[in-house]
Amino acid sequence: MNNFDFFYKLGVKYPLIQGGMAWISDSSLASAVSNAGGIGIIAGANAPVEYVKEEIRKAKALTDKPFGVNIMLLSENAGAIAHLVCEEGVKVVTTGAGSPGKYIKMWKENGITVIPVVPSVALARRMEKEGADAVVAEGGESGGHVGELTTMALLPQVIDAVNIPVIAAGGIGDGRGIAAAFMLGASGVQVGTRFLTAEECTVHQNYKDRILKAKDIDSVVTGRPTGHPVRVLRNKLTRQFEELERTGAPLEQYETLGAGALRKAVKEGDTDYGSVMAGQIAGLIKKEQTCKEIIEEMFAQAEERLKAIKLDSITR
Repeated sequence: MNNFDFFYKLGVKYPLIQGGMAWISDSSLASAVSNAGGIGIIAGANAPVEYVKEEIRKAKALTDKPFGVNIMLLSENAGAIAHLVCEEGVKVVTTGAGSPGKYIKMWKENGITVIPVVPSVALARRMEKEGADAVVAEGGESGGHVGELTTMALLPQVIDAVNIPVIAAGGIGDGRGIAAAFMLGASGVQVGTRFLTAEECTVHQNYKDRILKAKDIDSVVTGRPTGHPVRVLRNKLTRQFEELERTGAPLEQYETLGAGALRKAVKEGDTDYGSVMAGQIAGLIKKEQTCKEIIEEMFAQAEERLKAIKLDSITR
C-alpha cells in the first residue's frame, strides 16, 4: 500500500489532520481545513454535548468533505460524545488522554475511522491491538498536553512497533517539517499550532498576535507535578506555575490556578493570565492566512524539499 493511501481512501487530497485544540477547533476551522483538502477536527474536550452536536451540524452545513471529532477520554462527557459521533455520522474520531478501547467496536460498526493520539510505543501497540485504524505519534514539541519524547525520537520507534499507519505530530509547522516526517516514514501529519493564525480560526486576535510575535524559546511546559504537563507560551500565568513548582505547592493549587485559563486566553484575549497553548513551532509563524493557503503552501514546500534531496549517495 502506498504510504499515503490511508488518507486517500478517506477521500481527502492531502495527508493532513488538523489538531483537535480545546476551545479552538470548532466548526469554522474544521470545515475550512476539510474544504482545503485536509481532515478538519472539532474538539470535544470538556464541552457540553449539545455544543459538540451543534458544531458537528454547523460543519456539515459548511463542508461536504470528511471531518472528525477529537474526544478527550478523561472528560466526563466522553461517553456521551462517543455515542454522539455515531448518531451524527462523523467520519473520523481522534482521541487523547486515555484509551478508547471500549468504544472502538461501536465506532467501527458505524463506519468511523479511529485514530488515537499516543505519546509512547507502548500505547501505540495497545491501540493497534484494540483495533485502531491508525495512530498519531505526538512529540513533546506540540502545544497543550504533552509527553516527554520528541517527535524525531518517538515517530520512528512507533513506526517500527506497529503495522498500522502512523501520523506525525509535534513541531510540524511548515513544509520542511512535513518532509522530515515523511522521510521518517510517517503516513501523514497532524498540525495544530500553525492553524491558530488561520483566518477561519475563531480565537481572540490577542491570541493570534501572541503566536505571531513568538520567538523560538517562548514556550514552556507547566504542571509537571500534576502528571498532566501542558506546553504554553510564557506569560505571567506561567511564572505563577513556576513559583508553585519552586515552592512545592500542593496539587490543588495548580488546579485552582489553571481553572478556566485556556478559555480566558481563547475567548477573552487575556494573554497575560490566560493559558496560551502553542507548540515550539510557534516561532516559525509570521503571518495570518486562510486554511487553504496554509495547506497548499506547506505541501508545496514539502514537495520542493523532497525533490531537492534525491541523492545517489551521502558519502564521497
